[in-house]
Amino acid sequence: MARENRAAARLAATQALYQMDVAAKGINEILAEFETFWIGAEVEGEQYKPAEIDFFRDILNGVLKDQVEIDRTVNTTLEDGWPLARVEAVMRAVLRAGTYELKKRKDIPARVVITEYVDVAAAFLGREETGMINAVLDKVARSLRAEEFEGRP
Repeated sequence: MARENRAAARLAATQALYQMDVAAKGINEILAEFETFWIGAEVEGEQYKPAEIDFFRDILNGVLKDQVEIDRTVNTTLEDGWPLARVEAVMRAVLRAGTYELKKRKDIPARVVITEYVDVAAAFLGREETGMINAVLDKVARSLRAEEFEGRP
């Protein structure tokens, strides 16, 4: 159950980051909206799973606090000529959240972070975009946490 609650928190955090990006909503408004109306609730006939609220808040606050550094990391990992600002908004949200966890949440194995965010991406994006997210997060992880990948392809 804890894994499902964390997965739901990652999904909600990605959606919240997306909303903050495209609708220019602030953190307090987003937290109130998601915690009151989305997480664990039924919205438009869809049941949203309960999420680990502290983890959800950690991802959102962490991305906002370190967004310049996170964006710089993602920009250096993306192909030349494709800065993060040119990437589609859902992909941007997934890459920011995943990079935050890889940078700051060393208590979570890198491969778990990558897999979870690839799963989040698959809920919104096609195979090509999901593959790109996998490649970018894998490259970020190998750069930030090389010790977790020693002796592995």
